[in-house]
Amino acid sequence: MAYESRGRAVEVLRAIDLEIPRGDFVGVLGASGAGKSTLLRLLAGLQRPTSGAIRVGDVEVSSLDEEAAAAFRRRRVGIVFQFFNLMPMLTVEENIALPLLLAGQQLRKVSQDVETLLDRLHLMEHRTSNVQRLSGGQLQRVAIARALVGNPELILADEPTGNLDAALGLEILALLRELCEERHVTTLVMTHDLRAVSYSHRVVRLRNGVVERNLANPYPVDRG
Repeated sequence: MAYESRGRAVEVLRAIDLEIPRGDFVGVLGASGAGKSTLLRLLAGLQRPTSGAIRVGDVEVSSLDEEAAAAFRRRRVGIVFQFFNLMPMLTVEENIALPLLLAGQQLRKVSQDVETLLDRLHLMEHRTSNVQRLSGGQLQRVAIARALVGNPELILADEPTGNLDAALGLEILALLRELCEERHVTTLVMTHDLRAVSYSHRVVRLRNGVVERNLANPYPVDRG
C-alpha cells in the first residue's frame, strides 16, 4: 500500500502476506506509523490497496466499489474506535442499535438483540441514559456492543484501551474476547500497547509497514 507524497510513492504497508483463521482473536502490535490504521482501513474496505488483494471470508474486499464496500461493512464488519465515535444526542440503547437502524430495521424489532448485549456488557441500567453521562469504560462497552449487534464476521478494534487505565483496559479486552469467542467472530485489535495484546491468541507485529512477526502470543496475561 503506497501513497503519493511530493511526487513520489511512499510505501505504508509492504509485502503483507497474512492469513487469519476464522474465530481467532489477534493482536496487531506496532508503534505509531507502523501501518496499523492503514491495515484496519484496508480490511474494512475503507481504502483500496495499490497492489495485491484482500479477502474476508468469501469476499474480495479490494475489488469492491464504494457502495459495495459500505454494504460489506454494514453486514459483515464491526469497528470499535479508540474515541468511541458514539452519537452524543442518542441514548445507550439507540447507539447500540444504530447500525441496524441505518440498515432499515425498526428499534422494536431489534430490541432483543440489543437487550442481550446490554445485559452481557453490564449496561442495562444505563439503556435510556444519554451517552454523555457515561464513564470511559462504559462508553467503550457501548462501542463494543454496537460493533457486535449486527452479528458480524469480523471485528476491528482500533486502540480500544487507549483512553482507559491499565486495569480497566484489561477488563474490557477480556470481555471483548469472551463475547467474540462465543460468537466465533474473527477479531483484530490494533495497538501499540503490550497489555492490549495480552488476551490475544496470536500477535502480529508490524514495523515500518512490514509484518516482522506472526506467532502465538508471547505476552499472555497471567489469569491466575
